[in-house]
Amino acid sequence: MPLLPGAEPFRHEGGEVGVLVCHGFTGSPQSVRPWADHLAGRGLSVSLPLLPGHGTRWQDMQLTGWQDWYAEVDHALRELRERCSQVFVCGLSMGGALALRLAARHGDAVSGVVLVNPGNKVHGLAARALPVVRHFVPSTKGIASDIAKPGAQEVGYDRVPLHAAHSVRRFFQLVDAELPQVTQPLLLMHSPEDHVVPPADSARILARVSSRDVTERLLERSYHVATLDHDAERIFEDTYAFIGRLSGVGSEEGTAARG
Repeated sequence: MPLLPGAEPFRHEGGEVGVLVCHGFTGSPQSVRPWADHLAGRGLSVSLPLLPGHGTRWQDMQLTGWQDWYAEVDHALRELRERCSQVFVCGLSMGGALALRLAARHGDAVSGVVLVNPGNKVHGLAARALPVVRHFVPSTKGIASDIAKPGAQEVGYDRVPLHAAHSVRRFFQLVDAELPQVTQPLLLMHSPEDHVVPPADSARILARVSSRDVTERLLERSYHVATLDHDAERIFEDTYAFIGRLSGVGSEEGTAARG
């Protein structure tokens, strides 16, 4: 099955500091590619994998689940660790949940975590019906392109496959239980107005992680896919500054960006 335009995975061989960037549920690398490009442009080694079942057609997701998505980012992290002295993990939406599990499971192998509108729970009364409904209704309306910026578009599915939605619900429950195992420095950026993931998810993550070095930023001008929205440049600069503070790479430029 051919990939949607922009859904290709991305890798950049840079310096000793590596960054793994994780895209969201029903999305594709396109939604976070500018984030990855910004970090690669500053000399970091960057890996942005395409999650299984994504980037083609929504029916392909019916054959995948959270184990497949997590295995992909876990493999990408291990590859980065082989050639980098430090590795940071970043994620948007469900990609944030993937990043948190990597941090919980890999401990000191992950030097820091950056999250943008991370998902923690599938909300709504319909979520409880997913275990049964998914056997009778194959999909529901999509969640892509929740963006405030005019003209910006996310490459993602126009339908949400319910088998996959049931799997992501179970994955969020698993990650929520593992949040106390997250001890790394954390930068969490979220939008007060988000039509996919409510701010309550970010609040719960912040309340449950064991990280002592925590920074929270509000993305006042953006909706869910903030990496393609009005606050995108701020996200990119703050991420690089966060990595620079913890790794020493580009420290002068990173400090200037934060100022």
